[in-house]
Amino acid sequence: MTKLHLFDMDGTLLYGSAAAVEISRQLGLEREIAELERGFLAGELTPERFAQLAADLWAAELTEPHLAAAFDNAPWLAGIQEVWADIRAHGERCAVISLSPDFFVARLLSWGVDTTHGSRWPAVPIRQPVEPDGILTAAAKVRIADELCVEYGLTRADCVAYGDSMSDTDLFAVVGASVAVNADHHVRDVASYAYVGRDLREAYELVRTGQ
Repeated sequence: MTKLHLFDMDGTLLYGSAAAVEISRQLGLEREIAELERGFLAGELTPERFAQLAADLWAAELTEPHLAAAFDNAPWLAGIQEVWADIRAHGERCAVISLSPDFFVARLLSWGVDTTHGSRWPAVPIRQPVEPDGILTAAAKVRIADELCVEYGLTRADCVAYGDSMSDTDLFAVVGASVAVNADHHVRDVASYAYVGRDLREAYELVRTGQ
């Protein structure tokens, strides 16, 4: 049966980190982004407000070389490209759906994923405000998954979701199978499988073997 594999990025493909953290590290703004992350995780900041504050933080300095360095030096799980190659070798599809900026998420296309969906941000250097309706939410992940199912002629039951945080639980609730990757108990408790480690091939194998 053909499947659609849906990957979160922050905390899932990125081990213990997020695009915003890696970008801020390149700008020497670790302390400032940590405070925003704390507010977001505590529910004090909506995804839209977090995005605008992060954009304000980066606007004066962020350049394409900073983005490239953030991507290249980020703590990616091992085996990402191999997993996506295997998925496609099986005649299946894979996508990344992330709340992070699309200008970071889209860089994963070069690694062999079929499609990426990130929050819509102004181009770098950032000269415009972030439009709130372009920022993805947990509910938007489900909407995008449904759109991809229509595009590929699949159903929710054909989907496998990989994620780590509460923003993934809406998607986990509607797909055929789900993998909690380095997740806390809130996410593990609603997932079909749970994986702790730094190699995506091992998490993917849980789905292939049904263990």
